[in-house]
Amino acid sequence: MKRALVTGGSGAIGAAICRQLAADGLHVVIHANRHAHKAEALCAELASQGRSAETVCFDVANADAAHAALERLLDAGPIQVLVNNAGIHDDAVFPGMSREQWNRVIDVSLHGFFNVTQPLTMPMIRSRWGRIITISSIAGIAGNRGQANYAAAKGALHSASKSLALELASRGITVNAVAPGVIESDMSKNAFSREMVERLVPMKRVGKPDEVAGLVGFLASERGAYITGQVISVNGGMI
Repeated sequence: MKRALVTGGSGAIGAAICRQLAADGLHVVIHANRHAHKAEALCAELASQGRSAETVCFDVANADAAHAALERLLDAGPIQVLVNNAGIHDDAVFPGMSREQWNRVIDVSLHGFFNVTQPLTMPMIRSRWGRIITISSIAGIAGNRGQANYAAAKGALHSASKSLALELASRGITVNAVAPGVIESDMSKNAFSREMVERLVPMKRVGKPDEVAGLVGFLASERGAYITGQVISVNGGMI
């Protein structure tokens, strides 16, 4: 059974991805940092359905903590599907953005990508099969007011994914980014009114976490073997 790690697996999109990959027959490692109880609840839900799952807790921005946690996971064998989903917002217009706001968002989204992906790469290479999928955002493609830090991190992840795809293509490993638009979650309910959604989104609705997870499941499967180095949007036609 192939093993998948989903960082930020306790949030709306992350949980949907965990459910999708578990349903597809993978053993899913559900990562959390501050919301370990949500990860444990999701793990119990999957177990009750006969799925295979476990949890892991660490701060992706802490290189030493990430390395230690991943070493323990690797004792059981390679992680062959990695979904980099952990990320945070700390929004402010750029003239009023603090250094701490800039650094924290970059640390979690961009440095977290390195801290998690790099230790897993060689074991994945040795297995000659792998999928690295990073959840980005429409902000990384089009930008967004008040999110210069977030857009910078996500845009950098696009370039990193494309570069890593070139390095790993001959090893049977694909590397892609998925860029959601407005997706249903507690955060989007507070940030986007119905009128705003109808104005911004040609499909006139928010997306569902399952619609992101379905694409991730495809990219993580054998059917996605010839897709690499791509940034694929799930945004109802916004761009």
